[in-house]
Amino acid sequence: MNMITKQSWSVASAKARFSELIEKAESEGPQTVTRNGRPAAVLVSIEEWERKTARKGTLTEFFQNSPLHDSGIDLVRLDHPPRKIDL
Repeated sequence: MNMITKQSWSVASAKARFSELIEKAESEGPQTVTRNGRPAAVLVSIEEWERKTARKGTLTEFFQNSPLHDSGIDLVRLDHPPRKIDL
């Protein structure tokens, strides 16, 4: 996945204009910082970070919404102990 955003900053430019970099991340979205011409980091606003990292339900809800739910596939093998293998 290509993470280069529309606004790109060299490390030197990002250091020199850090306040502006933060303002751009808040107003325009993620900002890419490059090192030697290659993407090295992306700065995002705290609102963007919290939105991207927010928990979206419980593990139980995840499994209940799975396409395998109610498929009849036995994912839990409680009646069969694990096989012994030699490593």
